[in-house]
This record gives sequence, C-alpha cells and structure tokens, in this order.
Amino acid sequence: APNTAYLLLGANLGDPVATFAAARAALARHGTVTAESRLFRSAPWGGAAVAGQPPYLNQAVALHTLLAPFALLRLTQQVEAAAGRAPGAARYAARLLDVDILLFSTIEIEFGEELMLPHPRLAARRFALTPLADIAPDVLVPGPAPRRTVAELLAACPDRCRSRRWALLTEYCAHGTSLRSQPERFGLPKHHKFFLLCRQLPQL
Repeated sequence: APNTAYLLLGANLGDPVATFAAARAALARHGTVTAESRLFRSAPWGGAAVAGQPPYLNQAVALHTLLAPFALLRLTQQVEAAAGRAPGAARYAARLLDVDILLFSTIEIEFGEELMLPHPRLAARRFALTPLADIAPDVLVPGPAPRRTVAELLAACPDRCRSRRWALLTEYCAHGTSLRSQPERFGLPKHHKFFLLCRQLPQL
C-alpha cells in the first residue's frame, strides 16, 4: 500500500528555486507530491564548520509513494547527484542540493548511519521543523510515548537559529539596495532573472 513520506529539500549554492522544482519533478515520477511548503531561509547549521557559507533555502514536500524506505533513500541520492552534488562531501559542506527523509508514515527504522526514521535530528532542527509544520503540523512523529505532533516539536525545539519565510518580492521590499549590490547574500546566483529585474526597478 502507498505510504506518505515527508522530505526536506535544502540548498545554499546555485539556484535553489530551480533546483527544488527539478527535485520535485523527479520525486513525482515515483509517486505523487501531495504538498509542498513555502520556502524558508535560515543560516547554515553546523557551528564553526559552516562559517562564511551563504544562507540555506529549505522546503518540505509530502510524497505519496509505493517505494519502500530504502528505495526512497536511493532515489533521494539519485536526485542529489542529478543536481550536481558530489559523493563524499564533508558533512556540513555547502550544498547544491540536500534531500533528507524526515518521516515515512509511522515507520521507525534504525540501520546504522545509512537510514534512521524518523530523522534522528529532526526535533533539534528548526530549519527542518518549520517547513514541515507548514504542510503537516498535526502529523504525529513516531517515537517513544507520549508521541508529539510536528507543531509540538517545533514549539519545543531548542534550536535558536531562526527559519524565516522567504519570497523574492519580500526580500526586494526589505533589501532593495542590497539585492542590487550583493545578490549572493540572498542565496541565489547573480545571473538569476529576478536580480536582473531588480536592477530595472526603483528602490522601494
């Protein structure tokens, strides 16, 4: 029977918006993407190891699929490779694309470091919980009793790194001058069509 998996897309290199669209399309060839969160921006997670990296964009998606958990894991690795991610990168290296399985229905799996479900660090990562709560706030997260919903985990999350809803127009209204002069601060490449448009618009 089909299961619903919740995945997190993340990137802080290249064009994350286009990369996420391609990733969703690739996932949809193996099921149905039934929900996708809004985009959220956050600082890189990993302490001193990520100093100097650009901010991440993240998006949660729900995939209704017949794939088994390990088959889905292989698919996520293929999607990452198609986006240009090289195997064997450092744990907290900047990413063209990261695809994590956060939840897989009510299944709990612990198979070394290769696959653990739910994601073992979900409750400690605001950048993962925030977009997940955007599409599945009332989903119960498998684990020891008492089980908590995604929204409850987010409310109790100890992570102080804020995850903010992201939209290009919002960024322009708040940071029009910076968008013209330092577009890389906003997690997208200088040649992105929105930045080209920004140079033609009046300062807001």
